[in-house]
Amino acid sequence: MTELRGVGIGLGVAQGPVARMAEPLPAPADTPSTLTPAEELARVREAVQVVARELEERGSKAGGLAREVLEAQAMMAEDPTLDAEVESRTSAGKTGEFAVSDAFASFRDTLAKMGGYLGERAADLDDVAQRVIARLRGLPAPGVPDPGHPFVLVAKDLAPADTALLDLDKVLALITTDGGPTSHTAILAREKSIVAIVGAASAKGLADGETVIVDAAKGVVTTDPSEDELAQAQHRADARAAASSAPLTPGALADGTAVPLLANLGKPGGAAEAVELGAEGVGLFRTEFLFLSSTQAPTVDEQTAAYTELLQAFPGKKVVVRALDAGADKPLAFLNDAHEDNPALGLRGLRALRASEDILREQLTALANADKATDADLWVMAPMVATVEETEYFVSIAREYEIKIAGVMVEVPSAALLADRVLAIADFASIGTNDLTQYTMAADRLLGSVASFQDPWHPAVLRLIKATADGGKANGKPVGICGEAAADPLLAVVLVGMGATTLSMAPTALADVRASLLTHTLADAQRIAAAALAADDAASARSAAQAAAENAA
Repeated sequence: MTELRGVGIGLGVAQGPVARMAEPLPAPADTPSTLTPAEELARVREAVQVVARELEERGSKAGGLAREVLEAQAMMAEDPTLDAEVESRTSAGKTGEFAVSDAFASFRDTLAKMGGYLGERAADLDDVAQRVIARLRGLPAPGVPDPGHPFVLVAKDLAPADTALLDLDKVLALITTDGGPTSHTAILAREKSIVAIVGAASAKGLADGETVIVDAAKGVVTTDPSEDELAQAQHRADARAAASSAPLTPGALADGTAVPLLANLGKPGGAAEAVELGAEGVGLFRTEFLFLSSTQAPTVDEQTAAYTELLQAFPGKKVVVRALDAGADKPLAFLNDAHEDNPALGLRGLRALRASEDILREQLTALANADKATDADLWVMAPMVATVEETEYFVSIAREYEIKIAGVMVEVPSAALLADRVLAIADFASIGTNDLTQYTMAADRLLGSVASFQDPWHPAVLRLIKATADGGKANGKPVGICGEAAADPLLAVVLVGMGATTLSMAPTALADVRASLLTHTLADAQRIAAAALAADDAASARSAAQAAAENAA
């Protein structure tokens, strides 16, 4: 028996034979074309169009977050800049295959350097290029293997197009050698409730057909397991399945301490599923969907209709709406599309809204209108707040529009360090652990080469979370968590132990987190949190918390 370690997604456990993802198509050779430049360009354009439509079709079938990701990929495939790059290469006598490979690689590198939202999109370009080249060569598109029986899928990473349409009757679990807890693969796996372990570098040595146990709760892949270990794993899987079908209850610790469990949503259409899965409200509603697909800002009426639809789904319940979080990392022509060398540190979030205050005022107008038309408990927060002065600005302007509860996102270390002063002004804070980790560790959350640093378990990040919670306690203000960290069942216990008052996550993570909280008292959670805080690095913090949790159980 050998144990391979990575980052587990959820509490699931599964077992079965390995099936490895096929290696990418080899890069096309730079050989002269036997066709005219016009013929080569026509071949490429036909292939790109077919691939784009296939991606849109997959997105339509998958729905949810996957649809958004795949539609973005389809738009990327038909980007005019890419088309021009391909044309310049075919005009020079290159084959269509080489032109696509070279142009997409160049474009990918450019986007990757920009970081932020565009850096995230860059990671998807390789998959698009592979699909176009496969079409040009008359080969099947790269994708998930089909060995003819259920299997554990092992891959370097998965493209969104593959993750979105995994056959869950065949794919028992997923193991990736790359990526981290905030990668597309991890987020989509969590949304689809796939048992998954990401970033397990040692899984490169797994062979087709060998049986493994994938234990997401422990972040461990067990190779060559014994019959007893297989039986224990199956028992845990059966127990988890039974627990997930139990009646829904409000989030709470074993001693009855209430911990409301809320949903992260990107569109009003996701509200029904969130309620069905036990969400007690919304801890993060991202308003970007109204803006990112537009060439101009949506009208007040359009925004009011969307916010009203959302609030109507949660009568009497808390709904936290984040003001537009855009800027140079999600460029909008009507907000700020100026080039920045380091957009993650640029004019984004509240900074961008202050520079275009009319957009903020229109959004607050629409939110106030929706609030008056419904009976949900509306909370509104500003993104990327870094200073006390910014807090004063946002709370003041929100009050002008009779927003009763105005708060801030804590994603920048300065806000965490000044939490006692920030929360003397703001009505609440919500910690975005993805960005807080990025800025604390100086590691781009979308850059694979520094993925190991992008871990919210790092004690430096945990200390900032605790400082924020302490600031909330000192002022009698609530402090919630709405980053991916809240969806980690063990880390959720640590967060509550440090003083988090609510947890918000992808709706499919609610059941696992609810079950995890019910196994510990508040005193247990505080001891587990102390163990994690005393560690020197992320891996040690996770191990220390696991040991403390087992001792408390």
